[in-house]
Amino acid sequence: GCRSYRSMSLMMKELVMNRRDILLASLAAGLLALPKAVLASDEPFPISEAEISQVPKRFRRRKVNVELEYPPGTIVIDTASKYLYLALEGGKAMRYGIGVGRQGFSWAGTATIRRKAKWPTWTPPAAMVARDEFAAKWAAGMPGGPTNPLGARALYLYQGSRDTLYRIHGTTVPSSIGKAVSSGCIRMLNADVADLYERVPVGAEVVVLRGSSPIVAEDVTPPKRKRKSLFQF
Repeated sequence: GCRSYRSMSLMMKELVMNRRDILLASLAAGLLALPKAVLASDEPFPISEAEISQVPKRFRRRKVNVELEYPPGTIVIDTASKYLYLALEGGKAMRYGIGVGRQGFSWAGTATIRRKAKWPTWTPPAAMVARDEFAAKWAAGMPGGPTNPLGARALYLYQGSRDTLYRIHGTTVPSSIGKAVSSGCIRMLNADVADLYERVPVGAEVVVLRGSSPIVAEDVTPPKRKRKSLFQF
Protein backbone atom coordinates (compact mmCIF):
# COMPACT_ATOMS: atom_id res chain seq x y z
CA GLY A 1 0.00 0.00 0.00
CA CYS A 2 1.38 3.38 1.10
CA ARG A 3 4.69 1.88 2.16
CA SER A 4 5.24 0.23 -1.24
CA TYR A 5 4.25 3.42 -3.05
CA ARG A 6 6.59 5.40 -0.80
CA SER A 7 9.47 2.99 -1.49
CA MET A 8 8.80 3.17 -5.22
CA SER A 9 8.70 6.98 -5.04
CA LEU A 10 12.05 7.09 -3.24
CA MET A 11 13.58 4.72 -5.79
CA MET A 12 12.38 6.91 -8.66
CA LYS A 13 13.82 10.03 -6.99
CA GLU A 14 17.17 8.28 -6.50
CA LEU A 15 17.17 7.15 -10.15
CA VAL A 16 16.47 10.68 -11.39
CA MET A 17 19.18 12.11 -9.11
CA ASN A 18 21.69 9.48 -10.24
CA ARG A 19 20.96 10.20 -13.90
CA ARG A 20 21.31 13.92 -13.25
CA ASP A 21 24.63 13.43 -11.44
CA ILE A 22 25.95 11.25 -14.28
CA LEU A 23 24.89 13.86 -16.85
CA LEU A 24 26.55 16.70 -14.94
CA ALA A 25 29.71 14.68 -14.39
CA SER A 26 29.86 13.80 -18.10
CA LEU A 27 29.48 17.43 -19.11
CA ALA A 28 32.18 18.47 -16.65
CA ALA A 29 34.53 15.83 -18.05
CA GLY A 30 33.85 16.92 -21.62
CA LEU A 31 32.37 13.55 -22.53
CA LEU A 32 29.16 15.07 -23.87
CA ALA A 33 29.65 17.72 -26.52
CA LEU A 34 27.61 20.89 -26.71
CA PRO A 35 27.20 21.07 -30.51
CA LYS A 36 25.68 24.53 -30.97
CA ALA A 37 28.13 26.76 -29.19
CA VAL A 38 30.92 26.85 -26.65
CA LEU A 39 29.49 28.83 -23.78
CA ALA A 40 32.15 29.89 -21.30
CA SER A 41 31.69 32.29 -18.43
CA ASP A 42 34.57 34.47 -19.64
CA GLU A 43 33.34 34.65 -23.26
CA PRO A 44 31.42 37.85 -24.08
CA PHE A 45 30.10 36.15 -27.23
CA PRO A 46 29.40 32.48 -27.98
CA ILE A 47 31.87 30.55 -30.14
CA SER A 48 29.97 28.26 -32.48
CA GLU A 49 31.06 24.64 -32.89
CA ALA A 50 28.35 24.14 -35.53
CA GLU A 51 30.43 26.14 -38.03
CA ILE A 52 32.54 23.04 -38.64
CA SER A 53 29.74 21.71 -40.87
CA GLN A 54 30.67 24.41 -43.40
CA VAL A 55 34.24 23.12 -43.66
CA PRO A 56 35.29 20.13 -45.83
CA LYS A 57 36.26 17.13 -43.69
CA ARG A 58 39.90 17.25 -44.77
CA PHE A 59 40.24 20.74 -43.23
CA ARG A 60 38.73 19.89 -39.86
CA ARG A 61 40.86 19.92 -36.72
CA ARG A 62 42.52 16.59 -35.91
CA LYS A 63 45.63 15.00 -34.47
CA VAL A 64 48.00 13.60 -37.10
CA ASN A 65 51.23 11.65 -37.36
CA VAL A 66 53.82 13.86 -39.03
CA GLU A 67 57.56 14.58 -38.93
CA LEU A 68 57.87 18.36 -38.79
CA GLU A 69 61.54 18.69 -37.78
CA TYR A 70 60.60 21.43 -35.33
CA PRO A 71 60.40 21.18 -31.53
CA PRO A 72 57.05 20.61 -29.80
CA GLY A 73 55.13 23.84 -29.35
CA THR A 74 56.18 25.24 -32.74
CA ILE A 75 53.46 26.39 -35.15
CA VAL A 76 54.15 25.44 -38.77
CA ILE A 77 51.99 27.00 -41.49
CA ASP A 78 51.80 25.33 -44.90
CA THR A 79 50.16 28.11 -46.92
CA ALA A 80 50.06 26.11 -50.16
CA SER A 81 48.13 23.22 -48.59
CA LYS A 82 46.00 25.48 -46.34
CA TYR A 83 47.04 23.77 -43.10
CA LEU A 84 48.42 24.98 -39.77
CA TYR A 85 50.27 22.45 -37.61
CA LEU A 86 51.07 22.66 -33.90
CA ALA A 87 54.00 20.32 -33.26
CA LEU A 88 53.47 17.85 -30.40
CA GLU A 89 55.63 15.18 -28.77
CA GLY A 90 56.29 11.84 -30.42
CA GLY A 91 56.02 12.78 -34.08
CA LYS A 92 52.48 14.08 -33.80
CA ALA A 93 50.76 17.40 -34.37
CA MET A 94 47.41 19.11 -34.14
CA ARG A 95 46.41 20.05 -37.66
CA TYR A 96 43.92 22.83 -38.44
CA GLY A 97 42.46 23.92 -41.76
CA ILE A 98 43.08 27.56 -42.62
CA GLY A 99 42.10 30.19 -45.14
CA VAL A 100 45.01 32.17 -46.54
CA GLY A 101 44.53 35.84 -47.39
CA ARG A 102 46.58 38.06 -49.69
CA GLN A 103 48.83 39.11 -46.79
CA GLY A 104 49.18 35.46 -45.78
CA PHE A 105 50.81 34.63 -49.13
CA SER A 106 53.05 37.70 -49.08
CA TRP A 107 55.44 36.64 -46.33
CA ALA A 108 57.36 33.54 -45.27
CA GLY A 109 59.94 32.93 -42.59
CA THR A 110 60.21 32.52 -38.83
CA ALA A 111 58.59 34.75 -36.23
CA THR A 112 57.52 34.74 -32.60
CA ILE A 113 54.13 35.29 -31.03
CA ARG A 114 54.57 38.44 -28.93
CA ARG A 115 50.92 39.19 -28.27
CA LYS A 116 47.64 37.31 -28.01
CA ALA A 117 44.16 38.83 -27.85
CA LYS A 118 40.63 37.59 -27.21
CA TRP A 119 37.96 39.22 -29.40
CA PRO A 120 40.60 41.61 -30.77
CA THR A 121 40.09 45.08 -32.19
CA TRP A 122 40.47 45.26 -35.97
CA THR A 123 42.28 48.30 -37.34
CA PRO A 124 42.29 48.21 -41.16
CA PRO A 125 45.48 49.27 -42.97
CA ALA A 126 45.53 52.71 -44.61
CA ALA A 127 45.41 51.25 -48.14
CA MET A 128 42.21 49.37 -47.32
CA VAL A 129 40.66 52.44 -45.67
CA ALA A 130 41.32 54.41 -48.86
CA ARG A 131 39.54 51.93 -51.16
CA ASP A 132 36.92 50.28 -48.95
CA GLU A 133 33.89 52.07 -47.51
CA PHE A 134 33.39 49.52 -44.73
CA ALA A 135 37.06 49.75 -43.68
CA ALA A 136 36.91 53.55 -43.77
CA LYS A 137 34.08 53.44 -41.23
CA TRP A 138 36.39 51.65 -38.80
CA ALA A 139 39.63 53.52 -39.55
CA ALA A 140 40.10 54.16 -35.83
CA GLY A 141 39.47 50.51 -34.95
CA MET A 142 36.51 48.13 -34.87
CA PRO A 143 35.76 46.67 -31.41
CA GLY A 144 35.92 42.92 -30.99
CA GLY A 145 32.73 40.97 -31.57
CA PRO A 146 30.97 38.41 -33.78
CA THR A 147 31.08 40.69 -36.87
CA ASN A 148 34.74 41.67 -36.44
CA PRO A 149 36.89 40.25 -39.32
CA LEU A 150 39.53 39.00 -36.84
CA GLY A 151 37.02 36.73 -35.14
CA ALA A 152 37.35 35.36 -31.61
CA ARG A 153 41.15 35.39 -31.22
CA ALA A 154 44.30 36.83 -32.77
CA LEU A 155 47.95 35.88 -32.45
CA TYR A 156 50.43 38.63 -33.45
CA LEU A 157 53.76 37.69 -35.02
CA TYR A 158 56.97 39.64 -34.44
CA GLN A 159 60.58 39.36 -35.51
CA GLY A 160 62.48 40.76 -32.56
CA SER A 161 60.66 43.99 -31.67
CA ARG A 162 59.31 44.50 -35.20
CA ASP A 163 55.68 43.71 -35.90
CA THR A 164 55.52 41.63 -39.09
CA LEU A 165 51.84 42.65 -39.50
CA TYR A 166 51.24 38.91 -39.94
CA ARG A 167 48.31 37.54 -37.92
CA ILE A 168 46.72 34.21 -37.12
CA HIS A 169 43.08 34.99 -36.41
CA GLY A 170 39.46 33.83 -36.48
CA THR A 171 36.90 34.50 -39.17
CA THR A 172 33.29 35.52 -39.74
CA VAL A 173 33.18 33.36 -42.90
CA PRO A 174 33.61 29.67 -41.94
CA SER A 175 33.19 28.53 -45.55
CA SER A 176 36.47 30.31 -46.45
CA ILE A 177 38.55 27.69 -44.60
CA GLY A 178 40.65 25.68 -47.06
CA LYS A 179 40.64 28.48 -49.62
CA ALA A 180 42.72 31.41 -50.84
CA VAL A 181 40.86 34.60 -49.94
CA SER A 182 41.20 38.25 -50.90
CA SER A 183 42.04 39.75 -47.52
CA GLY A 184 43.53 38.92 -44.13
CA CYS A 185 46.48 36.74 -43.16
CA ILE A 186 45.88 33.26 -41.73
CA ARG A 187 42.24 32.72 -40.77
CA MET A 188 40.83 29.81 -38.79
CA LEU A 189 37.45 28.76 -37.51
CA ASN A 190 36.72 30.66 -34.30
CA ALA A 191 36.53 27.38 -32.36
CA ASP A 192 39.90 26.32 -33.82
CA VAL A 193 41.72 29.59 -33.15
CA ALA A 194 40.31 29.56 -29.59
CA ASP A 195 41.70 26.02 -29.19
CA LEU A 196 45.11 27.07 -30.56
CA TYR A 197 45.09 30.19 -28.35
CA GLU A 198 44.89 28.00 -25.24
CA ARG A 199 47.63 25.65 -26.43
CA VAL A 200 50.36 28.15 -27.32
CA PRO A 201 51.96 30.74 -25.03
CA VAL A 202 53.39 34.14 -25.85
CA GLY A 203 56.92 33.41 -27.06
CA ALA A 204 55.96 30.42 -29.22
CA GLU A 205 57.80 30.18 -32.53
CA VAL A 206 55.94 30.24 -35.85
CA VAL A 207 57.37 28.97 -39.14
CA VAL A 208 55.58 30.05 -42.32
CA LEU A 209 56.38 27.92 -45.37
CA ARG A 210 55.77 29.12 -48.90
CA GLY A 211 56.42 27.34 -52.17
CA SER A 212 57.86 24.25 -50.48
CA SER A 213 56.74 20.65 -50.90
CA PRO A 214 53.49 20.01 -49.01
CA ILE A 215 53.77 18.44 -45.57
CA VAL A 216 52.67 14.80 -45.58
CA ALA A 217 50.61 13.70 -42.57
CA GLU A 218 48.25 10.87 -41.69
CA ASP A 219 45.43 10.65 -39.17
CA VAL A 220 46.31 9.20 -35.79
CA THR A 221 43.03 7.29 -35.86
CA PRO A 222 42.22 6.43 -39.50
CA PRO A 223 38.52 6.12 -40.41
CA LYS A 224 36.98 2.68 -40.00
CA ARG A 225 36.45 0.71 -43.17
CA LYS A 226 32.88 -0.18 -43.99
CA ARG A 227 32.19 -3.89 -43.79
CA LYS A 228 31.44 -5.42 -47.12
CA SER A 229 27.99 -6.94 -47.36
CA LEU A 230 27.68 -10.62 -48.18
CA PHE A 231 25.53 -9.61 -51.12
CA GLN A 232 28.03 -7.15 -52.62
CA PHE A 233 30.11 -8.43 -55.53
